[in-house]
Amino acid sequence: MNKSKRPFTKSKQSFRRRLPPIQSGDRIDYRNMSLISRFISEQGKILSRRVNRVTLKQQRLITIAIKQARILSLLPFLNNQKQFERSESTPRTTSLRTRKK
Repeated sequence: MNKSKRPFTKSKQSFRRRLPPIQSGDRIDYRNMSLISRFISEQGKILSRRVNRVTLKQQRLITIAIKQARILSLLPFLNNQKQFERSESTPRTTSLRTRKK
């Protein structure tokens, strides 16, 4: 049977199932910094549930724990390190604007 006449069949590849990021023994708490830091982006934003691959209940607990850690200043609200590096390397020039009459 040549390829053009072959009926559509599903591929028989086996997909590796991803392990859940939160194990059953892990406690989602504001003091557990190693766990919380996995759910924050480089800019300091809380990653979405789709990216984290956690349940809705776990995502809510993670969000609450991150916010508590930020309030207690265990985590920064923003991570502006890249912005500071960029602004130092490129000097700003001020341009004078003229008004049109």
